[in-house]
Amino acid sequence: MRISLYFYTLQCLRPCQVHYQVWYRLRAYIRKRIGFRYALSLPRVGHPLSFKLFISKYTDLDSVTGHFSFLGKESAFLGWNDESFGKLWSYNLNYMDYLHQETISFEQAVCWIDKFVDEIEGNRNGLEPYPIALRGINWIKFLSKYHPYIPAENKREWDASLYAQYQILLDNLEYHLLGNHLLEDAFSLLWAGLYFKDESIYQKAKGLLLRELEEQLLPDGAHYEQSPMYHCILLDRLLDCYNVSVNNLRFIGQEGLNERLREKARGMLGHLASVVYDDNTIPLLNDSAEGIAPSPTQLFEYAKRLDIDWEKLPMGACGYRKLIAGHFEAIVDVGDIKASYQPGHSHADTFNYELRIKGKPFIVDTGISTYDKTVRRQYERSTAAHNTVMVGGKDSSAVWGGFRVGKRAKVTFLKDFPNEVEAWHNGFGSLGRHYRRFVIDKDRFEIEDSVSTTEKAVSLIHLAPDVKVISCSQTEIVTTVATIRVAGASTIEVVDDQVSSAYNRFHPSKTIRIHFVKKLSYVVMIEDVSDSNYK
Repeated sequence: MRISLYFYTLQCLRPCQVHYQVWYRLRAYIRKRIGFRYALSLPRVGHPLSFKLFISKYTDLDSVTGHFSFLGKESAFLGWNDESFGKLWSYNLNYMDYLHQETISFEQAVCWIDKFVDEIEGNRNGLEPYPIALRGINWIKFLSKYHPYIPAENKREWDASLYAQYQILLDNLEYHLLGNHLLEDAFSLLWAGLYFKDESIYQKAKGLLLRELEEQLLPDGAHYEQSPMYHCILLDRLLDCYNVSVNNLRFIGQEGLNERLREKARGMLGHLASVVYDDNTIPLLNDSAEGIAPSPTQLFEYAKRLDIDWEKLPMGACGYRKLIAGHFEAIVDVGDIKASYQPGHSHADTFNYELRIKGKPFIVDTGISTYDKTVRRQYERSTAAHNTVMVGGKDSSAVWGGFRVGKRAKVTFLKDFPNEVEAWHNGFGSLGRHYRRFVIDKDRFEIEDSVSTTEKAVSLIHLAPDVKVISCSQTEIVTTVATIRVAGASTIEVVDDQVSSAYNRFHPSKTIRIHFVKKLSYVVMIEDVSDSNYK
């Protein structure tokens, strides 16, 4: 089984990923990667940049207690490499987004930058490429915004440190990962090239950006890792890059790059406008959580400040479809894993869906609460954590190792209409094909499932935390929001569960498990129900 996982995982990697995975590991034995002290011997002077107002960051630093709060976990500062709450918590500390939260004072920000500079050589996590990329943009924004108030000695020291950090980034670009990591590297290098007036860095950034934006943005404007949260994060960064580049013309031919950035931003905005719910919130599909990315409303307002216009783009290549009628609003996942060589944020969720009724969540994705490689992380990526069908207790795609996927489901469309979508996938292998049909109209939302073999199957429905189950029989589940009428069930059970809309935050909920063989259908209908006697 383990050999199979490795085989199907490795066969999807790009040759350059394998090359750099091996090279970055062997390099330490051949020659040391560029060191911070050497990089400091290459000082450059930074030139403040002009830009329109960008999106403020979440409040991560309590300016009174000095405590940091990331991913739902709060702590005093215990060191830049503190992984008490996992590596991602330490990464967030090193991003230094808090330099741009509304509640931080100029003096506090200066103290934290000075502390970082003083302690950088022992900062293992802070000198990894991804934190360098995100922190670099935050520093340049701060250095540009407050340059009249920054003492000359501080600026010289910070510029020298920042340029040295970018030399390390250039020596460790994330070709071994690709995906959003390499795109973040490219975004940051553009800021560095402009700030330091360094044409070699600018040209590197330009080449990477043009190539990776073309690769990673699908024809319908979606980011190919199919996470609405990461789509928003990367759109914010793209708007930042357009903002700074269009307002600081420092290199020949930069206007052409600006036009491409604007074009790609319009596409991402068009997709976002289509995928959001009626209240402008994102569906929590794949690796998505609240409180991490800027909100769609903030992104739309930011784009308007930059005089970027857009139109809704119909969802196609991303694999998502929006079905709307009457009081029902559903988003369904009928797509393959698009970033085949970087599926770290993908789940085994083929034919998953979320359903809102009268604008409120009714059936929800269970969300993500952690990136740590734990039993919970494995569950949150599994088929069991989604509103779809498991056959023979197997995942539709072989998720494993926290961020890896082995053999993947392949989807074949049968119907693709505004109010009806039908498809099948082969993710269960010899256990049988899973066929699913979604139909919506003003009175109901209907799902029909069939499995091509007689293998036992279970259809899962994860209810929103505030939805209560009043009664349950083999043909009908009555809740405080809607009634679900079922045909073809062997047995139905309602179990206690929990969902997570944000990191490390859990909410008690109910999950309905409908057992069946061969065929099943259920219809969600709105009826007047009492809130009493629920279980």
